[in-house]
Amino acid sequence: MTLPKVLIIGQPFNNDTGGGITLTNLFNGWDRDKIAVACSGIFLLDNIDTEVCNTYYQLGHKEHKWRFPFNFVQRKYSSGLIKFDKKRIQNLTIAKSKLRDKIIVNLFFPLLKYSGLFHYIYKTGLSEDFCNWLNDFNPDIIYDQATSRDAVLFCLSVHSYLKKPLIFHMMDDWPSTISDKGLFKKYWYNKIDSEFRKLLDRATVLMSISDEMSNEYKIRYNKDFITFHNAIDIEFWKKYQRNSYELNDSPAILYAGRIGLGIDTSLELIARAIQQVNMELNASLRFILQTQIKPLWIDNYECVRHNNFVSYNDLPKVFSEADFLILPYDFSLKSIKFIRYSMPTKAPEYMVSGTPIIIFAPEVTAIVKYAKKYDWAEVITENNLNEISSVIKQLIEKKELRQQIAQNAIKLAEKNHNSIDVTNHFKEVILSIV
Repeated sequence: MTLPKVLIIGQPFNNDTGGGITLTNLFNGWDRDKIAVACSGIFLLDNIDTEVCNTYYQLGHKEHKWRFPFNFVQRKYSSGLIKFDKKRIQNLTIAKSKLRDKIIVNLFFPLLKYSGLFHYIYKTGLSEDFCNWLNDFNPDIIYDQATSRDAVLFCLSVHSYLKKPLIFHMMDDWPSTISDKGLFKKYWYNKIDSEFRKLLDRATVLMSISDEMSNEYKIRYNKDFITFHNAIDIEFWKKYQRNSYELNDSPAILYAGRIGLGIDTSLELIARAIQQVNMELNASLRFILQTQIKPLWIDNYECVRHNNFVSYNDLPKVFSEADFLILPYDFSLKSIKFIRYSMPTKAPEYMVSGTPIIIFAPEVTAIVKYAKKYDWAEVITENNLNEISSVIKQLIEKKELRQQIAQNAIKLAEKNHNSIDVTNHFKEVILSIV
């Protein structure tokens, strides 16, 4: 099979973001010299996976321009091809002070977002150097995961210049939340919606992250989207696959992922529920948080333990050694709008581990509908302490339930998320438009 050259815009290959992991797995097996990435330096700070692709053009100060007078506070990145040294990138940024960065992030950006200027003050364009690089690489296909107004406009510019087939892949429903507050929010919502629809019109193939998203976008945009979620190497993830459903003396519920606004609130509610279960059952259930940052509230709960991130290669063992894995969502209205049609990247990884899964998420989300349809997890849809406690107690007391949902999850992961089948389909779709 002769594979085409693909230019990927905006998203690097990595193993610590949903878009990067999905990208890595979908393009696994591609000829490395036929893939190149063009993206901002802010996304190239660490954890870049060079196994699939090691050709990167960093969009820096020659392409990324801030309007006067905001250009005086712009953090500048160098432009051009970058070098790798054991997955770490050298000479990424033009240094600025840490104090300056805190002021920009905590004060300046929120003010810009509220005023509506955030969508106006900067633009990423096609520099002469970048155009020369595009000509040299000469891709057959453009692949994009744009998540902002600037990224949409930049993709349109690249497409106009190259005039090559475009694939657009949607990860989250960001158009629903990109301009939902602040001054001139209606103006920016309508403008960004118009520009985004122009991008959809230009695309040869449209991809989504879930069937729920594809169905919604057919109604909203009158466009057909092909669903491509994260694909996994089944053999890699089943190396330590759990096959016993007896509980440890001190059973552990594991959460591995990000900590942030909303998720943090859900995690603390889960901690309170586990503490309640321990009191009612005289148990010693533990809540393990494997996160980059230790939450401030963690010391208030004896049942909670914090572990740092482990190597990606160690995750199959870590997942299978837990008694339960939990996928929590945020229940705020803004978060629901953003994640409603998304699918967590780690879901297939959880599923194939053989460890029983608990989902704590709003009823309307794609993950809840998927889990209920195929019965591969215990689902909690009420943001309620007693409801969480009740489900956890039920799982502790019923071995047959733990075993049933875990085995359903394994079968579904092997059927729907096997990287061999998914990546072959992905390649067929791309080859069909060259």
